Amino acid sequence: MTAMPPMLYGTAWKKEATADCVERALRAGFRGIDTACQPKHYDEAGVGAGIAACADVVTRAQLYLQTKFTPLDGQDSARIPYDSRAPLAEQVEQSFAASLRNLGTDHLDALVLHSPLRDATQMAAVWQAMERLVDAGGVRRIGISNCYSLGVLERLHGNARIKPSIVQNRFHAETNYDATVRAFCCAHGIVYQSFWTLTANPHLLAHRTLRSIATRYGRTPAQILFRALNHEGIVPLTGTRSDAHMREDLAISDFELGAEERAGIKSLLRA
Repeated sequence: MTAMPPMLYGTAWKKEATADCVERALRAGFRGIDTACQPKHYDEAGVGAGIAACADVVTRAQLYLQTKFTPLDGQDSARIPYDSRAPLAEQVEQSFAASLRNLGTDHLDALVLHSPLRDATQMAAVWQAMERLVDAGGVRRIGISNCYSLGVLERLHGNARIKPSIVQNRFHAETNYDATVRAFCCAHGIVYQSFWTLTANPHLLAHRTLRSIATRYGRTPAQILFRALNHEGIVPLTGTRSDAHMREDLAISDFELGAEERAGIKSLLRA
């Protein structure tokens, strides 16, 4: 099983630039890619093209590849990548098959449910279909995204035969930085992945605590925030299109923050 890197390259909203961005990210050193079988917001085939263009620098075994099954209410009705009339389990299977074709792979390191389904029976049908993909060896890990309710996560975890190993959420102050969800993840060995980590938090990047630490280390505030999250066991996503920022993001593993610095930044996440 390919290990999950400490940072993933996110591919949402890149449209026709997707293949180029993915290729540049991989050549810069990223070894984890996050995408989705959701033509509305992702070009999954473009991700596959970017990966194929980097066959000279990265093998499939070195790459952590994560995509998502997106339920109907998250799809563009004109571009649904599976039969919308099929039973939910078949929709999951068809989406999975489309992802394998798009990405040029025979397995996924992770398949994530893009958002919870409101109906408990439907939620169970989708999760059980994902479990069967793990049983068959096509998927290594399964998880859920946009799950901001602790109760929903607890029920999923309690009812699942194969427990979620990933929760991927938007990381922002309006949800108190998912404090209760992250605590549950920590207690149950679930990796918490954050997205919109920089976009949603300009106030953190501008905070004097973060900026003073950045000055002390000769780093950017973004690097300090990403590193602090890694220290908390969080795997952030970055979707930058900048080569310079790609290099900076990858360089966060080159230094360690002290206990007091980590505590100071952690306190900002309770504000």
